[in-house]
Amino acid sequence: MSLGKMRDDFVAGKISKSDYIEKMYHDYHSYLFDYAKYIHQTDIDKIEISSEGVIVHTKTLGIRMLCLEHDFRLAPIEILNFLKYEPDETSMMLRIMPEAALIFDVGANAGWYSILFAKNDPRSKVYAFEPIPRTFDLLQHNIALNHLDNIESFRYGLSDKEGELVFYYHPEGSGNASLVNVSNRHDITKVSSCVKTVDSVRRSLGVAIDFIKCDVEGAELFVYEGAAETIAKDNPVIFSEMLRKWASKFGYHPNKIIEYLSGFGYVCCVVDRGKLKMFREMDEFTEETNYFFLHEVKHKDKLNELLI
Repeated sequence: MSLGKMRDDFVAGKISKSDYIEKMYHDYHSYLFDYAKYIHQTDIDKIEISSEGVIVHTKTLGIRMLCLEHDFRLAPIEILNFLKYEPDETSMMLRIMPEAALIFDVGANAGWYSILFAKNDPRSKVYAFEPIPRTFDLLQHNIALNHLDNIESFRYGLSDKEGELVFYYHPEGSGNASLVNVSNRHDITKVSSCVKTVDSVRRSLGVAIDFIKCDVEGAELFVYEGAAETIAKDNPVIFSEMLRKWASKFGYHPNKIIEYLSGFGYVCCVVDRGKLKMFREMDEFTEETNYFFLHEVKHKDKLNELLI
């Protein structure tokens, strides 16, 4: 029974006042105190409940994010589940990120990383790309919640070509939006959205890119193929998700990304005990899912500082 239904039953005389008070507390209100005890061990400072919805405030940089009902893979919910959100990767990103960086957040989702980057260094400029309309609206809402003017958001995706493509996603996991039905669900939601290339956007904006964060559920290779000019000219640091199960849906192995970027002078690394460790090749036993690519000449000092 929902909170509202129990209230309706009381008003309709279907439950006594004493039973109503007791059941409302034990079934619902007591969880407020459970959360108050629980969040001290997490990166969450407070949870705000209002007519606007549920807004989570983090201890890290005081990030504020609205949670969507039924979407249980958003960063604030992940923090509730796992205490922090990708803490090792986040810490390394902030160590590698140059000052006043120009950043492309490809697959920005609800904006966790865009907001993190923008708040960590107000001199930075973040361009956030999110093709799913519902998620894009949440991204813009979260940017506004944090009063940030150094993030510019775009409601389209990035790939190796330009045009209209179909994206697949399910509302309870908006972070799994992809150009193929990676979850193999029959109740998947489909939406058509525009895609462009990193190179074309970079030229139109007239910028040089320092850092690319890319998480597009298996289509990462195509983003980099559409960024060949940018990678060759700017040598940005690249932070990329790479999963065998998602890449296979697109007909390639993640090692193809390592091979492709090595052709531009990049080395692949993973985070290990607060440092970077060289990563050569993914096999069936590989557990890491997030990878850093640094240019061996441009980022030589960072590699010397951070490599194990």
